[in-house]
Amino acid sequence: MVPMSAPPSPTIRPATDDDGAAIARLIAGCFAEYEGCLYLDAEFPELAHPASHYAALGGRLWVAEDADGSVVGSFAVFATRDPAIHEIVKVYLAAPTRGRGTAARMLALALDFGRDAGAAAIRLWTDTRFTDAHRFYERHGFERLPGTRFIGDASSSWEFSYRKRLDGADR
Repeated sequence: MVPMSAPPSPTIRPATDDDGAAIARLIAGCFAEYEGCLYLDAEFPELAHPASHYAALGGRLWVAEDADGSVVGSFAVFATRDPAIHEIVKVYLAAPTRGRGTAARMLALALDFGRDAGAAAIRLWTDTRFTDAHRFYERHGFERLPGTRFIGDASSSWEFSYRKRLDGADR
């Protein structure tokens, strides 16, 4: 019997504005895993020019590509109104890609970006239904904060807030 080898790890690269449609398909696929979680293009206008959108916020967006060039992951970070706090958004990974370390690699890029920009903490909001994501964040040192917020989107989403203090931040 020939041992099966693991598929190669996706390549992570800075996103371009041309990645918007692929990121939209990725998000729609992730949402489809959850009952009542709907993807509507109108709720994601930033995907028309995603790289430019996050650059204008003092941030960056990355995508993960499989060997065939398909976008299988996304991860963005940007500066908030408080320069000591950056926020992580657009954290999505296609189901077949999970468990291969890709999300941890993308998270490391986002945390380094925040540190390099002088952020003392990273925050994020995540749908209360995304229990796998909650475990991922908690494994990586994020603390769930009290309370939830209602989004009022097509999915009637409620979100938890998480925060991670950054060691070695300039502030």
